[in-house]
Amino acid sequence: MTQSADTGTIDEQRWRALVVRERDASFFYGVITTGIFCRPGCPSRLPRREHTVFFTSAEKAETAGYRPCRRCRPDEIEPSNIQRIIDACRRIEQAHQIPSLQELAAQAKLSPAHFQRVFKAACGLSPKAYGQYLQNRRFKKHLKTAPSVTDAIYRAGFGASSRAHASGRDHLGMKPHEYRTGAPRQTIHYGITTCFLGWLLVAATSKGICAIELGDDRQQLEEHLHENFNQAIIKPADGGFSTVLAKVVTYLEHTEHPFPLPLDIRGTAFQQQVWDTLRTIRPGETKSYQDIARMIGRPEAVRAVAGACATNRTALAIPCHRAVRADGAAGAYRWGLSRKLALIRHEQKFLNQEERPTASLADENQAQGV
Repeated sequence: MTQSADTGTIDEQRWRALVVRERDASFFYGVITTGIFCRPGCPSRLPRREHTVFFTSAEKAETAGYRPCRRCRPDEIEPSNIQRIIDACRRIEQAHQIPSLQELAAQAKLSPAHFQRVFKAACGLSPKAYGQYLQNRRFKKHLKTAPSVTDAIYRAGFGASSRAHASGRDHLGMKPHEYRTGAPRQTIHYGITTCFLGWLLVAATSKGICAIELGDDRQQLEEHLHENFNQAIIKPADGGFSTVLAKVVTYLEHTEHPFPLPLDIRGTAFQQQVWDTLRTIRPGETKSYQDIARMIGRPEAVRAVAGACATNRTALAIPCHRAVRADGAAGAYRWGLSRKLALIRHEQKFLNQEERPTASLADENQAQGV
């Protein structure tokens, strides 16, 4: 059977679910004639079949240009599922080892696949990822208080020491015993050069880029690096680091290409999710903080999204300059509003569309001190 035939069969199954208003069906439908998308259980009038298209997520419906229905509010979590998610979170938090998806779904009285989608839409993470985040947080706590690393591993709920050590490399930025003994002292090398936005500092650990900073004063950039990584051994890089600097400058001039270097970025699970989403925004395009909150399935977390943008230490590689206010104004930027405007305008030349997002005149005046 061809792919188009498979799609047609799935759409017919979805249509039948829509006709009977199956509330737990895991899809959304759009009405071509109105440009609105709804949940299958929406009380609005049933559209004609030829005017109906189907989507697997609200995000895909919005990307296709459809607006959320004001009656069933498909871009928000269903009230009937809120308590289910709260109960699941409590169970994960209280469990010594992460419950399986099947166990959590059975508790919620939903199918595993549907529960996974509902949980991720509400929390921004899968149940397993949320459990791992809590497990890693417990591990860090017990490493400081347990009699030994092995004891900390099992107190945190890891079933095997190998998993704990792998987690330590990813979430502690070092080996567990280094963290436990209070000697994190990572070695960070850095280099500084100039670009069209002013001074550019790039710093890296053995794992990858950990900071990209912009500024008007070379010495101030160095001071900020020491403040941000005050437990690390920070050294100026040798001549070989010039290749890294050159790659960052080249990326700055051609941001339509993927960032060419590995990153060593450490943040909370929520920050990581926001930063990953920022990297999906095309050069020359901007998204509001509200848009980004919806994209990660957390429409109520607008301020938290803005906060995650503000804590980003890698300018350009994680393009927080593409996040703007709801009214289209550029908003704040830790490296200065004028640089944010310059970056947005620089990237717009790579956007092959007639209508291109522009920053407001108010931002222009603010950047120039008017």
